[in-house]
Amino acid sequence: MDIQAVGKVLLIVGIGLALVGGFLMLLARLPFFSQLGNLPGDIRVEGQGFSCIVPIVSMILLSIVLTILVNVIVRLINRP
Repeated sequence: MDIQAVGKVLLIVGIGLALVGGFLMLLARLPFFSQLGNLPGDIRVEGQGFSCIVPIVSMILLSIVLTILVNVIVRLINRP
């Protein structure tokens, strides 16, 4: 792989990361997404100079939503 191909790959990855970052910034303004990590059932342990957050319920909810979304997209793509 030559240096020009590596440069193109890095440029594409960088643009993709910038787009994902912008999308996440827009999602953070929605009330539902700003509550992720603060739902009942999410574990938060804070001590002196230490904090640990385990968003169990948020990840389960996000997993369910993404599973439904991916299934809908796959069914739309595989339509005869």
